[in-house]
Parts: sequence; C-alpha cells; structure tokens
Amino acid sequence: MTGKTEDRIEVVQDDITRLDVDAIVNAANSQLKRGGGVDGAIHRAAGPELQKACNEIGSCPTGEAVVTPGFNLPARHVIHTVGPVWGGGGKGEDDALADAYRNSLQRAKEQGARSVAFPAISTGVYGYPLERATDIAVRTVRDWLQDHDLPERVFFCALDDATKETYERALAG
Repeated sequence: MTGKTEDRIEVVQDDITRLDVDAIVNAANSQLKRGGGVDGAIHRAAGPELQKACNEIGSCPTGEAVVTPGFNLPARHVIHTVGPVWGGGGKGEDDALADAYRNSLQRAKEQGARSVAFPAISTGVYGYPLERATDIAVRTVRDWLQDHDLPERVFFCALDDATKETYERALAG
C-alpha cells in the first residue's frame, strides 16, 4: 500500500473545479443532466462537451458512478455519482451514500487516477445531514484505502468553513 491511510487523505477548502487532480467527483443526478450546486459548477467549468458525454451515457442509478473526460477542467476525469436523497435515514440512505463513495473510488482506480477529489455528496439540495454524510464519507474512504493502492491521494473538498471543519472532526474521530 502507498503509505498510511491517514497520510493519503486531506481536507481542502477550495472550488473543486480548480483542483489539479486526476479526477474530481461530481454529485450528479440520475439523469446526468446539468443541475445546480457542485454539478452546475462542474458543467460550467468543463464546457458543453461534458453534457454531450453525459447524454451518451444516459443515466446513473443512485449509489453508482460513471466516468467522462474532464474537458476544460484541470482534472482529466469527472466521476459522476448519484448520492441518495435524504429521507430521514430509514430508507437505506447510509448504504447508498457509502456505495456512491466506493463506486467512485473504483472508477478512479480503473482510470489509473492517482488523486481524486470529492465534494460533500448529497449534502446540498438532497438534504443529507452534513455530519452524518461526512462520517460515512471518511469511514468509507478509509476502508477503501486500506485495501487499494489507487487512488494514492483523496481530497475532501469543502466550499465553506463549516464543511471543512466537519470533515476535519470526522477525520480526527
């Protein structure tokens, strides 16, 4: 394995569309249509070719992940994953969110991505509680990295102070 698991994870506060990593993860909708939030920002930065590539794929079920080129982004690849809509926690949301992270990591590995950046999947318009989502994200990524060499580096990309601090608490716990 490529170093201790904790040394391979970092929290950054930045715009995910500006990160110089091999792959960024897009919190997509199941139709892979340009939306708002992180998805809209990624589409704007990548250019119209991204939507054309998504249209060719068609759709992506909750918890799964698909890959397109990064087009005008610094990242070579965009991994589109569909997180669950929060429904109170009794409808398998935690498992679906963990699947979204695992499947995104698997797609990154298949692309040979040495570095990948994640937004806080499902915590925007999908309403997932931030603390619960970050705990699942950190636990799932840690578990993955224990058994896989790629990606070598995983970044949790936070847009604001509250999200950054929540990730840092989850990593410290």
